[in-house]
Amino acid sequence: MSYVIHTPIVMRRYHLRMSFHDHFSARAAQYAAYRPGYPESLFQYLASCVRKHALAWDCATGSGQAAVPLARVFDRVVATDASAAQIANAEPAPRVEYRVAPADASGLADRSVDLVTVAQALHWFDVDRFYAEVQRVLVPEGALAVWTYDDCHVDDPTVDAIVSHFNTAVVGSYWPPERALVHDGYRSLPFPFREVEPPPFTLECHWTLAELAGYLRTWSATSRYVATHGADPVDAVEDALIRLWGPPEMPRAVRWPVAIRVGYSAE
Repeated sequence: MSYVIHTPIVMRRYHLRMSFHDHFSARAAQYAAYRPGYPESLFQYLASCVRKHALAWDCATGSGQAAVPLARVFDRVVATDASAAQIANAEPAPRVEYRVAPADASGLADRSVDLVTVAQALHWFDVDRFYAEVQRVLVPEGALAVWTYDDCHVDDPTVDAIVSHFNTAVVGSYWPPERALVHDGYRSLPFPFREVEPPPFTLECHWTLAELAGYLRTWSATSRYVATHGADPVDAVEDALIRLWGPPEMPRAVRWPVAIRVGYSAE
């Protein structure tokens, strides 16, 4: 198999729609450092969904959490995000080309993409315009895979209860309304593709207390709380967890249920 090696980050810019809701640029460095990665089995499954592996488009790539492992199973990955700050903090990788572009204007050629992926971002899109772009760029029998992960759970019930209280009682009212689509596993969204049933996946990380706290600070709800109050609500969570965690450097298992939808182009 031949591979095309690209320069790490290409700052191509396309017209951004005024409706782009940017919840993450201000914390792009934290997002890159503390957002969880995805299981390798997910990408092996995605590779099995399509016959050719020349090009994948990872839309709303963030800092490349899905793009980098996709490049291990595709010859080339174009990873786009509407946030220039996210792209600036993306992880460079062979065969991954990063671009600043909105979801409905990828800049990719007609019928050039074997697989389109969206990880933890479809709820922010104008889905009708995005789906039209997907149908334009997919090759015949190309696939779209979208997935999201819901609330995390920590392996210790007492620790988990504190994290859950932070999520629901402290920053709960600061979640954007689109968060409901995550809880729903995207099932209430239209999906005009020939859908197949994927296997189950679970996202799991082993984090120290500092890493868990860093992840909580990447939440859009946390960012909105800070903008409103001028204070970091995660500080109190860390103080409460120090007494329960054990040695702060000790990793604990953190798990998220993953909801995924996969479908094929109409042609």
